[in-house]
Amino acid sequence: TSKQEMLQKKNAVLVDGVILNGPIMNSKAGEKFVEEACKIIMKEVIQKADDVTEKVCEWQAPETLKQILDLEMRDTGESHQKLLQLCQDVIKYSVKTSHPRFFNQLYAGIDYYSLVARFITEALNPSVYTYEVSPVFLLVEEAVIKKMIEFIGWEEGDGIFNPGGSVSNMYAMNLARYKFCPEIKEKGLSGLPRLVLFTSEECHYSMKKAASFLGIGTENIYFIKTDDRGKMIPEELEKQVQRARKEGSAPFLVCATAGTTVLGAFDPLDKIADTCEKHGLWLHVDASWGGSALISRKHCRLLHGIHRADSVAWNPHKMLLAGVQCCALLVKDNSGLLKKCYSAKAAYLFQQDKFYDVSYDTGDKSIQCSRRPDAFKFWLMWKALGTTGLEERVNRALALARYLVEEIKKREGFQLLLEPEYANVCFWYIPPSLRKMEDGPEFWQKLHRVAPIIKERMMKKGSMMLGYQPHQGKVNFFRQVVISPHVSREDMDFLLDEIELLAKDL
Repeated sequence: TSKQEMLQKKNAVLVDGVILNGPIMNSKAGEKFVEEACKIIMKEVIQKADDVTEKVCEWQAPETLKQILDLEMRDTGESHQKLLQLCQDVIKYSVKTSHPRFFNQLYAGIDYYSLVARFITEALNPSVYTYEVSPVFLLVEEAVIKKMIEFIGWEEGDGIFNPGGSVSNMYAMNLARYKFCPEIKEKGLSGLPRLVLFTSEECHYSMKKAASFLGIGTENIYFIKTDDRGKMIPEELEKQVQRARKEGSAPFLVCATAGTTVLGAFDPLDKIADTCEKHGLWLHVDASWGGSALISRKHCRLLHGIHRADSVAWNPHKMLLAGVQCCALLVKDNSGLLKKCYSAKAAYLFQQDKFYDVSYDTGDKSIQCSRRPDAFKFWLMWKALGTTGLEERVNRALALARYLVEEIKKREGFQLLLEPEYANVCFWYIPPSLRKMEDGPEFWQKLHRVAPIIKERMMKKGSMMLGYQPHQGKVNFFRQVVISPHVSREDMDFLLDEIELLAKDL
């Protein structure tokens, strides 16, 4: 009927059977839907974020969840009532990463300021490549990068926000290679010597991904031995660099880690930097996890020597709660190396005859075209809390980890793998039936099966989420990570009590 009504209007314009007068969307209904959905988000996500009586997750097997959610897309749209119910269900069956007892990953918790920043950017839907389409967010990113560079201890530098630490590491690897042989950008891989890079056995798996993606090849990564605390051994690095030279390969990069994924170890950056200087190698520090300790005057010593790095990956979405994703690659070079390495000079986007200063069009430094304004979340939160507020978050998380370590030592059946220096607390739980057993292959075999059972039970109960893994020849152990400011001493006690409760019959 509305089509007929519109056609009866005097100035109705019809092209290919489509009426072109007036908008096609019902704005009033759309606004109402957004309003109703926001109420649901407020009630079901935000207000329940710090409620420990809520479940961390409402576990369902994949096949069951498919039935519950009604995932089928149909020819006709569904009513707002049905859609709001779907929104409810999506929230109900998703993992609540802002729950105080979500300890599963290297991110957790809710920060209200970065959340509002995300609401704003989602609503504005910007893409950060030129000043003309993203004036505010470009200036914000510049300000945030400048401040992060100060904390690393460089006089000047450059940087760019990326979708994830893995991408930052890949940027750095590519940048180091470009610096080593700039002609690669035009000539490609064919004329190159065998390039090799060095990183520790405990590095993040993104190093392998980057090497394979960039055509360097995973066989050309020399993994350097680590000590029993998970730190790269500098003498071993020196040996391997010399070995690579003798073999006739071309070493170009060392990747050190500040805050390894499992053990939370920090490589000795100063000694590694000595080797890099001696051999003329690019030093990249993957501080995706550990970088936030730079904000704490008490704990920044963990990254002593980081100012000597050529590039640093640092993810504020982890320890600082800036919201996934928020990941910066920072580069010491200030001669436009990022731009030289990555620019493709797209004439339709980066016109050089614009009416404003085109140096603000930073899109040519990126491997992406469309890019999210991730720095904005971090910026608004930093404005709200100040540096001291961010510092307090880091200090509190590490103090809670310390508290947990002391409690583990007091309790029967709990055994630490090592004294942590960061927020990763790694431990075994030895259930009653294994406590009298003598140390040997059979004991470790049985202990290996304990963590997965406890994990299944906690997931189905929904009481908490805690990660486990085997690692470097050690059988399954728990890795507890403290991040969220909503976490308290009571949650640490609960964690240990709950493990005992879930495993009392094992």
